[in-house]
Amino acid sequence: MKGNLKIYYDEEGDFLEIHIGEFEEGYFRNLGGGIFERVNKNTGKITGIAIASFKKRTSGLKELDLTLPMKIELSS
Repeated sequence: MKGNLKIYYDEEGDFLEIHIGEFEEGYFRNLGGGIFERVNKNTGKITGIAIASFKKRTSGLKELDLTLPMKIELSS
């Protein structure tokens, strides 16, 4: 999976989506517990993840330490 990492957060809905590459037609597959994987409709490949109630889950987190560029592998 190649492409730029895109991070989208809907504050009102408290929904975080992390996606790699350009958005193509697809759907979310529910993994349970408010975690979803975004699946490309044509290829069946996973192109991202989404987390419902993200802020609520991370309420105790004061800082996020990331090293860029980062490598992320998604698999089902």
